[in-house]
Amino acid sequence: MLKDITLGQFFPGKSVIHRLDPRTKLLLLIIYIVALFMAKSWCSYALVLAFLVAVTFLGRIPFKAMTRGLKPMLVFIIFTAVLNLFYTKTGTLLLDWWIFEIWSDGIITAFFMVMRIMMLVCGTFLLTYTTSPIALTDAMERLLNPLKKLHVPVHELAMMMSIALRFIPTLIEETDKIISAQKARGADFETGSLMRRAKALIPILVPLFVSAFRRADELATAMECRCYHGGEGRTRLKVLRYAGRDIYAFIVGALLLAGVIVLRHFGL
Repeated sequence: MLKDITLGQFFPGKSVIHRLDPRTKLLLLIIYIVALFMAKSWCSYALVLAFLVAVTFLGRIPFKAMTRGLKPMLVFIIFTAVLNLFYTKTGTLLLDWWIFEIWSDGIITAFFMVMRIMMLVCGTFLLTYTTSPIALTDAMERLLNPLKKLHVPVHELAMMMSIALRFIPTLIEETDKIISAQKARGADFETGSLMRRAKALIPILVPLFVSAFRRADELATAMECRCYHGGEGRTRLKVLRYAGRDIYAFIVGALLLAGVIVLRHFGL
């Protein structure tokens, strides 16, 4: 299950999506999320899904990577679907058994909610799959640059978010190694009562925290040795510049949002 968590991973490539400015991809993700939450009908959801599939195809992201990233959220997705299925009591009554009632609108609402969560997660994955952590840091810092006038530590916030994303795969790999080592020593994490399973996690959490603090200390030492002092006076190897493809991407994003608004207005 841990190996299925793909958030924070970056797949290098030279596709159209990879070559977009990271600021463009961040803004398009926001537009995509707004359009997704505004979608209320089959046609609008189909439009957003078509956009997601097209971006995945253009980014040359393996379909297995997208589905593998959804596996850790399967329990949450099923729980959300069940809640919407039994708590929506409008439409036509389809099943009435004991304290459970299933209505036609409940099925539709549960389906839409599942689709919304899955497309939201996949859209977020596409950003990290096609954008390196350094590019994400620069993009977030440039977009949040106006907040510096309010004395907001923009560079530090962007750097912390980027480091957190960068070390998610590393910590997952470290956790998997610790679990394998403990199992080789006879540890059992799958049987027994809930309290026993919770106590069995202690041999995993303690080494993991020690490893995380050690990596953080090594990273801080490396940054100090390279005379890192924050964003003031810092230069960049690659300066972010918008290109013609970014303009086309913004146009496509605007058309997506406009299409969802029109479909919502006419109830299609």
